[in-house]
Amino acid sequence: MRTKNILLFLCCILLTETVWSQVTISGVVMDQQGLPLVGANVYLADTYDGGSTQINGDFTFSTEKSGSQTLIVSFIGYEELKMDILLETNPQVFNLSLKEAINKIDGVVITAGSFEAGGETKSEVLKPLDIVTTAGATADIAGALNTLPGTQTVGEEGRLFVRGGDGYETKTFIDGLVAFKPYDTTVPNTPTRGRFSPFMFKGTSFSTGGYSAEYGQALSSTLNLVTKDKQSQTRTDFSLMSVGVEASQTYAGEKSSLAGKIGYYNMKPYYLLVPQTIDWLDQPETFEVNAAYRQKIANSGTLKAYMKISLSNMLLNFYPIEQPQTPLLTSINNKYFYGNVSYRNLLNKRWSFMTGVAVTRNIDQYRPESDLIDEDLTGGHAKISFFGDISSHLTFSTGVELIVRESAQQFVRGSDGFVNQWGFNESLIGGFAEAEYFFSNNLVARVGARIEISNLDSNLFVSPRASLAYKVSENGQFSIATGNYRQAAQDKYLWVANHLDYEKANHYIINYQFLNSNRTFRVETYYKQYKNLVKYDSELFYDPSVYKNSGSGFAKGVDLFWRDSKTIKNADYWVSYSYLDTERDYQNYPYAARPEFSSKHNLSVVYKHFVSALKTQFSGTYTFGSGRPYNDPNTTDFNAGITPQYHDLSLSISYLAAQNLIIHGSVTNVFGRDNIFGYEYSEQPNTKGFYDGRAITLPAPRFIFVGIFLTLSKQQTLNQMQSL
Repeated sequence: MRTKNILLFLCCILLTETVWSQVTISGVVMDQQGLPLVGANVYLADTYDGGSTQINGDFTFSTEKSGSQTLIVSFIGYEELKMDILLETNPQVFNLSLKEAINKIDGVVITAGSFEAGGETKSEVLKPLDIVTTAGATADIAGALNTLPGTQTVGEEGRLFVRGGDGYETKTFIDGLVAFKPYDTTVPNTPTRGRFSPFMFKGTSFSTGGYSAEYGQALSSTLNLVTKDKQSQTRTDFSLMSVGVEASQTYAGEKSSLAGKIGYYNMKPYYLLVPQTIDWLDQPETFEVNAAYRQKIANSGTLKAYMKISLSNMLLNFYPIEQPQTPLLTSINNKYFYGNVSYRNLLNKRWSFMTGVAVTRNIDQYRPESDLIDEDLTGGHAKISFFGDISSHLTFSTGVELIVRESAQQFVRGSDGFVNQWGFNESLIGGFAEAEYFFSNNLVARVGARIEISNLDSNLFVSPRASLAYKVSENGQFSIATGNYRQAAQDKYLWVANHLDYEKANHYIINYQFLNSNRTFRVETYYKQYKNLVKYDSELFYDPSVYKNSGSGFAKGVDLFWRDSKTIKNADYWVSYSYLDTERDYQNYPYAARPEFSSKHNLSVVYKHFVSALKTQFSGTYTFGSGRPYNDPNTTDFNAGITPQYHDLSLSISYLAAQNLIIHGSVTNVFGRDNIFGYEYSEQPNTKGFYDGRAITLPAPRFIFVGIFLTLSKQQTLNQMQSL
């Protein structure tokens, strides 16, 4: 009995020591707004000691551990918290706060002024195939983008005019490297086309304003084309079209691919079938070569190389307004080269870099009668940038670049051999830094700045830019953006007046976007302020002293966009509307007025429908533009005339004749409306003191395109054999 009492006493002592050696850990777990988190796991690292939070976010558990320990708190949707603690006293109480984990895929994204096509980003509005299949675009990148809000209907140009900006204010980049002269050379008042085929690119980023500090020398808009990655399939493609022929070959290896395309285009057969108002002697003829090489390096590196060569010529009789019965024999020849090489790789798990270089060479030769005008541009762009995550909430990008240009024009008068030559050289060094901070999955801010210095003005220019996006619901968000932008004056002015400063613009944008279940709605309002615009006296065009940066202007408006590919089975459509209010005092304007390219109202409606039974896609595009101003020198008011409204209904059809054969046809302006884009007048009055004039219209009311596209590949041959 005595022995039993002793053993019981010893057990009580041991139990007491065990109880007293335990430490109680308790507290509460909340989010950053102070709200309790229910069901969070709280435990000590490398132990089974822990517990879960209750309805009020509180927790409690005991442990026999002592000394230095690591307390871990985890909860779905929040960043894991690790905290070093010292277990010496009992109890221990902690008030813990968890940060929301940032999901950069499903979280908020900045959409102000930005339209994505490809890349499968959340802000994607157009897909790469849209550029090819949109009726009226005729497989032209600018033509498809002109169905988006913020663009202007300037049918006689064919370029991108964005939110009151002139056509030269949109800059084109390929893989982030600038491409000078991105449009084909053509006859005045005849729409041009972009030089670059949409088939060579996997994605398009089109910004109508408020764009990143990475991009400079663009006053109104940027268009960044992203070339395709390494091809996975060896294939051969042939195209027979009403305007020419194309052939391409792609070789795909394990770690590399090489794609090449040649094209020959001759408009003579087409113009014989579709009469033109232009008196062609030699219709436009073009030969071009495209090539793209891709190489995977190690596990994460990618080397890209892209090249475009184009040669074109045409000969026509031009009829001046002053002497419409006396044709002026004119030939136009163009030689163009663009090439770039870029390399992208990881530095470590968090950081990447991209470096590249691009070269552009463009030569235009105009020969009106015996005179000769040569315009020569050589441009280069070298760039290196770094980007990565400083933390889960903060991303950062920075880089430096060098842009060089040498541009000149030479005039030789055939009658007496008089020669006049002028030009300029530009060397611009730029740098940028930009940080994007995610306060939460619902709120993100981007702040950055761009720095530039050029030999043209020798002044250091700092361009701050900022944007903010707030997610108000699962599918809806607001974005705002602002920034300063600048761009060199047009070459034709710098040839004469090298002293001209850079033109400047300030952007202010507010945007709302709703995106859900294949439906997109966007509304955006903006204000742009222009400064330092070039002004001159047209009667003294070749006198450098009359050129000044005293011009100014503004543009403001509202853009609406709706796209729906869900409501109607096998159908996809979008509607774009833009309202623009703008005035400018620039070039040879006597005072501020609406520029000739601007129309207050622009509307585009695009509809596509695929009929499975017919293996055919039907597409239609209706475009409307309100009247544009023009200046009639026979009146006292400047730019007081207004053109008739613009209407265009274009249709296209694509038929899948076989697995590897597509037949495509399209007609622009189906009803043949004689749209008038403005009026041009003689420089001097006639004997009656009247300025003769004529309407600016297209050479033909319609453009008809028919193409047959054939693809041959080993994979298709295998599929056909298996089906048999």
